[in-house]
Amino acid sequence: MSRQDEKTGRKGLIIAIDGPSGAGKSTIAKLLADLLGYLYLDTGAMYRTVALKVKESGISIDDESVLADLCRKVNISFKRSKDGGCRVFSNGKDVSDAIRTPEISMLTSRISANRSVRDVLVRLQRKIGASGGVVLEGRDIGTVVFPDADIKFFLSASASERGKRRFLELSAKGDPITLEQTIAEVVQRDAQDERREHAPLRRADDAVDIDTTSLSIEEVLSKMEAVIRAKAASLSCPE
Repeated sequence: MSRQDEKTGRKGLIIAIDGPSGAGKSTIAKLLADLLGYLYLDTGAMYRTVALKVKESGISIDDESVLADLCRKVNISFKRSKDGGCRVFSNGKDVSDAIRTPEISMLTSRISANRSVRDVLVRLQRKIGASGGVVLEGRDIGTVVFPDADIKFFLSASASERGKRRFLELSAKGDPITLEQTIAEVVQRDAQDERREHAPLRRADDAVDIDTTSLSIEEVLSKMEAVIRAKAASLSCPE
């Protein structure tokens, strides 16, 4: 599906994947992009990178003008690793692991509610994804960034399941955290994301819902691929 459509100039579909933290968006989006031969854009990593920079700079997250200025100066880039993963760079420095701590997760939720930050990053996301052939994941892709995306998915899972997944991920890295604490942080993150003033987490009206609580990665991908194939056929998108 990566060949460019001569009529539209598009390289393929624009696929938006939204959902709460821990629903499996990043894992699924990466695999889906690989399956389709599409570009994968982790928008959440962009906000996390800004959050890390804010922490390192020691600036106040309440100062919108300073935040926006910092955001414009951060050069965020992505590079595929040898194992097929995606590494995130901030001004040339690999921050892939540094942006995945619980502290940065909570700070990201607060920073992503800042309108100035969102305006800067949303413009960048739209620029990257405009030509199609892209899988974007986050919390407002189908509602704000690309409301006219060709396909929108909303992945969800129970808070306890998402907390368990996060706990296992952090434990594997040696982080001293309990399952109860991780679940509590997931619930708190949900509340912050859903109640923020700008671009709160919500399901787009035309999104396809997939509850990943009891599904394997393969089962989720199978459901999504069926939807994508049907959509591509209806739009005569290049295979």
